[in-house]
Amino acid sequence: MKKIIYVTGCLGFIGSYFTRTCLKMGWYVKGIDKITYASNLNFLKEFNEYSNFSFEQKDINDLDRLVNCDYFVNFAAESHVDNSIRKSDDFIKSNINGVYNILQLLKSYKVNGYEIPRLYHLSTDEVFSDIKSGSHVETDMLKPSNPYSSTKAAADMLIMAWGRTFDLSYNIIRPTNNFGCGQYVEKLIPRTCKYLSLGKKIELHNNGTPVRVWLHAQDTTNAILKVIESGVNNEIYNVSGNYEDTNINVVKKIIDCYFGEERDVNDYINLKYHRIGQDVRYSLNDGKIKKLGWKNECNFDEELPKIVDYYKQNFIW
Repeated sequence: MKKIIYVTGCLGFIGSYFTRTCLKMGWYVKGIDKITYASNLNFLKEFNEYSNFSFEQKDINDLDRLVNCDYFVNFAAESHVDNSIRKSDDFIKSNINGVYNILQLLKSYKVNGYEIPRLYHLSTDEVFSDIKSGSHVETDMLKPSNPYSSTKAAADMLIMAWGRTFDLSYNIIRPTNNFGCGQYVEKLIPRTCKYLSLGKKIELHNNGTPVRVWLHAQDTTNAILKVIESGVNNEIYNVSGNYEDTNINVVKKIIDCYFGEERDVNDYINLKYHRIGQDVRYSLNDGKIKKLGWKNECNFDEELPKIVDYYKQNFIW
């Protein structure tokens, strides 16, 4: 059966993967994006080729009505930690106030007598803060350590509260560090490629020692679709990648892919920067979603050369 689905942040990184997949499945997608610096207008050109795509340029804070739909999937967010440390206003507006507005719209939708669409909200592993060993499970306490993650944690709690108080139907997805083609250059992989193309040294926080788990955006998309397909309600799912490494080792791999041979990473990095409140390691236990039948398919070492080549061919300002 074909579905009608809202996708906010459809021109962003993970949102674009999800939008593309839904369109190829034949679902009707109502794309919402306010078009920020991190949005990719090339995606809009691509998606407009589909007759089952409709687009509205709008901030989620300004949404005032919903067309009849089956699902509402929220990717819209400010997401860069360094930006949130410099100035937090946009993060509070988008990640908290924007989610509040979505919840109020869904609440009104129910009052009007229609079957309320189920909300699928993309959260982050950062709401738990770091963990030196082991992995966080969905029921662990939220202990965000920077302005970005605190706004995402606040959104999660708002959604859970609306679920209990107003019988809102929702699911929250918390993925680890996403990678893939089309990501904005403030993130580690595309930023490293850009700096290599410019001959600039790559700035790494805390000597490059922070550890992240890498998850391909297509695997994240497939996880959300698996949750939708399962029909579960009012659940939270961790989604983990299958590759864990320090940032400096990831940059080393990017450099070797970029030049097609092994290079000394120390010739290309700047280790002078220290991020305030730096999380040393993120890790999620995703056994719960795997019980639904999902598993990650993308291999980091196989995908990385394709991604590096993409950024070599596509300079992003």
